[in-house]
Amino acid sequence: MILRLFAIAISMLLLSSCATTNLAPVGNQEPFKLQEDERRIWNRSGEEEARLNRSNLIYGDPTLTAYVNEVAQKLIPRNVEEKGLSIEVKIIKNPLLNAFAYPNGVIYVHTGILAKMDNEAQLSTLLGHEMTHVTHRHAVQQFRTVKNTTAVLATIQMASVPFGVYGNLANVLGTIGAMASVTGYSREMETEADSVGMGLMANAGYDPQEAPKLFVYLKSDLEKNDVKEPFFFGSHPRLQERINNFNKYLETSYSGKTGEKGEKRFNKLIATLLLDNAMMDLDMGRYSSAQEGVEKFLRLMPSNARAHFCLGEIYRQRGEKEDSQKAEEEYRQALSSDPNYPLARKGLGIIYYKQGMAAKSVDEFEQYLQLLPDAPDREYIKQYIQHLKTE
Repeated sequence: MILRLFAIAISMLLLSSCATTNLAPVGNQEPFKLQEDERRIWNRSGEEEARLNRSNLIYGDPTLTAYVNEVAQKLIPRNVEEKGLSIEVKIIKNPLLNAFAYPNGVIYVHTGILAKMDNEAQLSTLLGHEMTHVTHRHAVQQFRTVKNTTAVLATIQMASVPFGVYGNLANVLGTIGAMASVTGYSREMETEADSVGMGLMANAGYDPQEAPKLFVYLKSDLEKNDVKEPFFFGSHPRLQERINNFNKYLETSYSGKTGEKGEKRFNKLIATLLLDNAMMDLDMGRYSSAQEGVEKFLRLMPSNARAHFCLGEIYRQRGEKEDSQKAEEEYRQALSSDPNYPLARKGLGIIYYKQGMAAKSVDEFEQYLQLLPDAPDREYIKQYIQHLKTE
């Protein structure tokens, strides 16, 4: 039923559409005017965005959001600005690797892919790629070439199944967002987005040598951890295409050219997201990715209590040999950084409970409730305490 509705939606969007897929980029058209089917796609995009924005999936860090938008503004070509097309970037709470753009200029970036970046130059590469999909009107061109909508949308639905709530984002997005975020565009359009997008970041003063590095790391990380992901930027073949394209451009158009990396400011503003995203990875049982995120944060802020607590949680929940001891050490490190950090006390209480150390467990649980009297699990913890005292 869902596939049938999606297929009908695509048919409605393309009703009476112009047959050609040769559309001039926004900056090159005099004047810029939406075609009939393109206007329907823009209207549908607005509806999908409204639903997404109401879904509690938007990452609520206004400082970081303002920053990524500031980077995006540096990339917008002047002739595009003159045509009145605006670009806005929003961040989605999702540890899976992806970014996608709606044709009306709204770009969504997952916390998962932001957490893998090292600097502003890499961010600008991703934003330039997505921005080119917008300015070169790839969405309407892609929809005009879709021949088997049921097969495409079946791929979207099946790809998201093993990833629970985070993979289910594909269904929350709707027709346009799902196709942009899961299947991507044709190889020709993706290559154009790489080429033009790299030009945007280089012209903005960023180091083009950084362009392939994010994707090299993503591909290596997925292979090392044997991870499969449902979205476009989590696909091994697609990542290799990005790497090949950027390396080719480095050897030709950008040979020997350098520029700004923007590491210091990027790392300062991305720090909190690293921990938030790591806990999302932990929710999915992706212990290796979660640990990498926390350890990356700790290299920036080694004495942060929350980070040591998060690392303790990863060890405790993973439960491999010696993980219990490692978890205890991290909880203790959290308390060394902040003696009043309540969650570390709770973590210690759980460890001692599982080890049969009743007195120590009760002591930690009671300190947890003293430090956090309005704890949402207060009654549950009190039952633990009562059981341990009875034992």
